[in-house]
Amino acid sequence: MKLINKILIGVGMLAAAALTSCSEDGLKTPTQSSFDESVVYSNYTLAEYNVFGIYEVFGHTNCHRGRYLPWYGFNNDIELYLNTTADEKSSIARYSMTPTNGQLNLANGPYNELMGGIERANLAIRGIRQYGNPEGNAQMAELLGEALTARALLYTELLKAYGEVPARFAPIDANTIYLNKTEKDVIYKQLLSDLEEAFTYMNWPGKSTVTATTDRPSLAFAKGLYARLCLMASGYSLRPDEGKVGTGNPGSVRLSNDPDLQKDVLYPKALVALKDVIANAGLSLMDYEQLWREFNNMDITAGKEVIYVIPSSDTRGRWNYTFGIRTEGNPDWSQGPTSSRGGTAGPAPTLYWKYDKEDVRRDMSCVNWKWVLGPDGKNIPVLAGPNDWYFGKFRLEWQTKSPYNGGNDDGIKPVYMRYADILLMAAEIANDPACGNRDENFAKECLLQVRQRAYKGNEGLATAYVSSLSGQDAIFNAIVDERALEFVGEMLRKQDLIRWNLLKTKMDESKAELKAWMDNAGTQFGPAVWFRYAPDGSIETYGYNEPATTDAAPAGDGWECYTNSKGEVSTYFKFMSEETGTYSESAQKKLDSYYDNDPDTRQWWPIPEATLVNSQGTLFNDYGF
Repeated sequence: MKLINKILIGVGMLAAAALTSCSEDGLKTPTQSSFDESVVYSNYTLAEYNVFGIYEVFGHTNCHRGRYLPWYGFNNDIELYLNTTADEKSSIARYSMTPTNGQLNLANGPYNELMGGIERANLAIRGIRQYGNPEGNAQMAELLGEALTARALLYTELLKAYGEVPARFAPIDANTIYLNKTEKDVIYKQLLSDLEEAFTYMNWPGKSTVTATTDRPSLAFAKGLYARLCLMASGYSLRPDEGKVGTGNPGSVRLSNDPDLQKDVLYPKALVALKDVIANAGLSLMDYEQLWREFNNMDITAGKEVIYVIPSSDTRGRWNYTFGIRTEGNPDWSQGPTSSRGGTAGPAPTLYWKYDKEDVRRDMSCVNWKWVLGPDGKNIPVLAGPNDWYFGKFRLEWQTKSPYNGGNDDGIKPVYMRYADILLMAAEIANDPACGNRDENFAKECLLQVRQRAYKGNEGLATAYVSSLSGQDAIFNAIVDERALEFVGEMLRKQDLIRWNLLKTKMDESKAELKAWMDNAGTQFGPAVWFRYAPDGSIETYGYNEPATTDAAPAGDGWECYTNSKGEVSTYFKFMSEETGTYSESAQKKLDSYYDNDPDTRQWWPIPEATLVNSQGTLFNDYGF
C-alpha cells in the first residue's frame, strides 16, 4: 500500500484514538471506541497507520503544500523572490509581513497545521509507550523512534519559521488547551533528548522496511537532524530578553544563556552523530546532475545521497510548480493545459559568477533561460532577462516517471536533507575548537569530498583549493561559501545565516555585489548575449563569461543576438536608463527588493492574528509585531 494511503487511514484512526482521552464536555471522561488506544497501539499495523497520520499535515493546502514551502527561506543573499512589486506576497520575502498577512493569517495555515501534527505525534508516542511494548518489540520500538523523530521534524519547522512557540510534549488536556510561547531552549533540549532516545530504536537507510524509502525517517536522518538542531540551538537567533517570551518583547539577536546549549556541550555530541552517519549509513555523493534528475523523477530509494524528503503522494505538492524553471504556455511534457508555472523565486543574479566555470553545479543551479511556446507550437528555451534567474535543479521537463499534469500539484517531494549536508556540518563542527579537539584535517577531508564531486573531471582544482585553506577562519569562510554553492534553491541558507549571525551582513554584501555587477556589465561579461540551439534543442549562450557586443558574432554557425521586446537587436545586460543616466526602473526595483525592514529584527514570521484571537488571551507575538 502506498504511504499516502496509509497516511489517510492513519488520520481517521488518530481522531478516533484522541476520543479516548477527550470528551466534548470536559476533555476528561474516556469514551469507548473500536479504535481504543489500547487496541490501536498494541497492534503494529494499526500503530503504524497512526504514525503515518502525523505526516498528513504536510500535504494540506495551507501547510507545506501551498504556504510553508512556497514562502519559507527567502529572501537571503543567494535566494530571492522574483516579483519585485511591493505587495502582500512580497512582504513575506522582504521582512515586512504583519500578523494579518492574507497568505499566512489562516486558521488552517502552517502554524496551526504544524501544531496539529505535533498533537498527532504526542498521541502516537504516548500510545506506543503505554501499549506497544517497545522495550520488548523491536518493530514497535522503531515506530516509537519514528514518531519521536517526526515530532522533532515538525518542531524544527515551527522554530525555523516562528522562533518561540508553545511547548507541547503530551496530548492536550483540559489544562493545556491554551498555552503561551515557551523559551525555545526548553524545546531544543526536549527535541535533542527525544532524538537521542530515537537513535536506539532506528535503522540505517535501507536496512528495514521502514527505512527503505526516503519519505520515512532513518537513523541517518535522526542523527542529521540532531546535528542540525545542535547548530541551531548553540547559534545566534533573534530572542526575547530573558524571561520575556510571549510579552511583546522586541528581543535581540543573541546566543542562548542556557549552559546545556553552548557550543562546547553540543558540538562534541553532534560530531559523534555525524561521524556515525559518515562511517555506517552507507551513503555517498552522487553525480550532481544525476542527483537532480532522480529528484525530479521522484526516486525516493534510500541509501543513496538523499536522506529525507517531505512526504506526499505522487500527485500532491507544489515544489516544481513554484520553484522550477519558468514555463510559459502549455509545455510539451504536460498532460494537460497550463498557464505559467515555476520561477517564483530564484538565485541572486551574481551567484552564477561565484562558481568557477569548471564547477558542474553552476549550470545546474543558476539558469537564465525559460520555456516559451515557439512558432511551431513546441516549447523552446529563450533568454529570461538579466534579472530573472531560476533554479536549474527543479525541472518539470525531467518529470518522466510521473509527468506534470498541468494542474496545481506536481507530486515532487522536496529534499529536506542529503549526505552533502552531513559532510559540511561535520566540517563546520570539526573546524571549531568547541568540538573538544579541533580537527582541521577531518574538516578539510569532508569539505574536499563535496568539492571534488562539484569538480568532476577537474578534481585536481578542488584538491588544490582545499589544500590552500589553513586556519579556523579561512576554513569557516570556505564552508559558508560552499554551503551557498551546494544548496542554493534548497532553502537552507536563511537558517544558516541566522545561526551564524550573518543574515543582514550577507544580504547587504549580496546587494552591493548586485549593484557592482550592474555597473560592470560589458567588462568581464556582456553587455550583449548571443545564443543558438544545439541539435538536442537546448540553448547555448555566449556573453556570460566573456565580453560580447551586438556587432561581433562568436565563431561558429547559427548564432543570434538577443533582441528586445520590439524585435530589435539590443544589449542584454543593460541596467542604466539612457534618458536619466540612472538605473532603469526594473534594475532599481531589483536592488530594492532584498528587504524593507532590518532582517535581523524580522527573522521570524509572526504568529497569525487568527491564532492569537482564538487563544483566549494566552498567546502573544514578540519581536515588535
